[in-house]
Amino acid sequence: MDAADQDDIFLFQDFRLDRRGGGLFQRDENGVFAPVPIGQRALDVLGVLVDRAGQLVTRDEIIAAVWLETVVEDNNLNMQIAALRRVLDSGQTVPGHIQTIPRRGYRFVVPVIRASRPALPGPGQPQTADPDHADRVSGPIPRPRRPLRRALMGVTAVLMLLAAAIAAWKVHSRWFLDASPVPRLSIVVLPFANLAGDPHQQYFVDAITEDLTTDLSRLADMLVISHATALTYKDRAIDTKRIGRELGVRYVLEGSVEPTGSQVRVNAQLIDAETDTHVWAERFDSGNGNLFTLQNDITARIATALNVKLIASEANRPTEHPDSLDHIFRGRAEMYKPASSRNFAAAIEEYEQALALDPHSVEAQGRLAVALASRVLDEMSDAASSDIERASGLVEQALATTPGSPLAHFAKAQLLRAQHRCDAAIPEYETVLAANRNSLAAIGNIGRCEILLGRIDDGIALEEQAIRLSPHDPFIGVWSSRIGQAKLLQSRLDEAIQWLETAHNHNPAFAFVPAWLAAGFALKGDLPRAAIELAEARQLSRNGSPTTIAAERAICARDFIAPATRALLETTYLEGLRRAGVPQE
Repeated sequence: MDAADQDDIFLFQDFRLDRRGGGLFQRDENGVFAPVPIGQRALDVLGVLVDRAGQLVTRDEIIAAVWLETVVEDNNLNMQIAALRRVLDSGQTVPGHIQTIPRRGYRFVVPVIRASRPALPGPGQPQTADPDHADRVSGPIPRPRRPLRRALMGVTAVLMLLAAAIAAWKVHSRWFLDASPVPRLSIVVLPFANLAGDPHQQYFVDAITEDLTTDLSRLADMLVISHATALTYKDRAIDTKRIGRELGVRYVLEGSVEPTGSQVRVNAQLIDAETDTHVWAERFDSGNGNLFTLQNDITARIATALNVKLIASEANRPTEHPDSLDHIFRGRAEMYKPASSRNFAAAIEEYEQALALDPHSVEAQGRLAVALASRVLDEMSDAASSDIERASGLVEQALATTPGSPLAHFAKAQLLRAQHRCDAAIPEYETVLAANRNSLAAIGNIGRCEILLGRIDDGIALEEQAIRLSPHDPFIGVWSSRIGQAKLLQSRLDEAIQWLETAHNHNPAFAFVPAWLAAGFALKGDLPRAAIELAEARQLSRNGSPTTIAAERAICARDFIAPATRALLETTYLEGLRRAGVPQE
């Protein structure tokens, strides 16, 4: 038996890990090791950690060992660690096996032994396994008393052979493959079909598929199968359920590309690999100009639309005993709904429950902070100062644990905006964009900051970019309202009213939108319509604003920082309110 055969079985607490294909087993109430369903990537990560039990293993070392030549995002490793903790620490109040070393890596902290694999017996030889051959790596593990030893030796050998037989059968067993859990947000992008009929266009079709794989891998919590692996399914009959089982993914994305004249049409459809049902399908048309720009535009639009659809799909899955991730999905789904006090409260409640289940979750901390700060920004908080204070503490925790987290930086940016510090928020949003070029939240909020800082045309362009990349996005109302405000500041009244009405149709709970509409109609001389909008604004507002011009000026002064922008406010928005009948004092 060579060295590689002697250290591929690890025993710790009630678990047994067989790295040669046997998998992970847990001792049941009868003392028998039963297989634990868990994904292969998680098993590989566990193997790296237990092999160096008690030592710090850096994130880079784990990724290099598990993913080999594949380029992956840090979130893929985070998901595997979370999956391991759900299994290993089940029933424990605090994580007990894997210790996180902030900004560095992980350490396996429970006692571990390496166990020799039993040699196959020769003719006439009994099947035995000698526990004295175990090489203790970390901490003492009690041995059975000698009177029990011979009996246990035989039982152990039988169990180990049985485990090996189960592992061999498992490879071919449809039941086992169906039973193994897969990551919640896991997907493979199959090679898109080339409908052009021109093999010279294949490079463009392949580039879209590869870029889409990369863009999806940047999304939070998304596990994406590498493009190289996906290519092995090219020109093969598609059996979605089989692909899902073979790759361990929950979703399959397939589609086609058809360049026709001056246009390129891309069809994409998302399939639930567990049920072989269609979840989403959409067609994307784009002008055939600069191919590089076109390629980026199409992949960004598909990735953005998929992000929303996948979150909604996962949030709607019935779960008898929701874990932290379930609550995060549900909270994210609430945040995708039109902004309202009720939807914010529902999202915050889900994130609070996620944080209660996993107090160290950077994602729960970051998303809760975003929801609290966003509620203040949208003027839907009953206790703005308390929300800001809580968000500040959560952001500090998240960044201390994971300083490179794009979500934590986005939460900080939202917090800074809620504190009327747009100039400091922009670099935080830019950090998010550096990690995910398709972050519409970052693009749109930078646009908002640009408008508030007086760079109005630049801000409008960014809001329009967000809308172009996601024309059916849940945040269309937000982006439209910002463009409408900017157009009003520029005295482009017809355009302003059009954008503001679009915003009001998407987000009828926004009190500030009818207030700006009232100003716009009053400036155009339509005082009856201005009066209607003003009454609605006051009804939606928590304090009956706009009450006076002086009060509204003070509110706007906190956000519209640039002197030139404040001067425009006086001649447009505030003048319009004055004409609509709002008193000066």
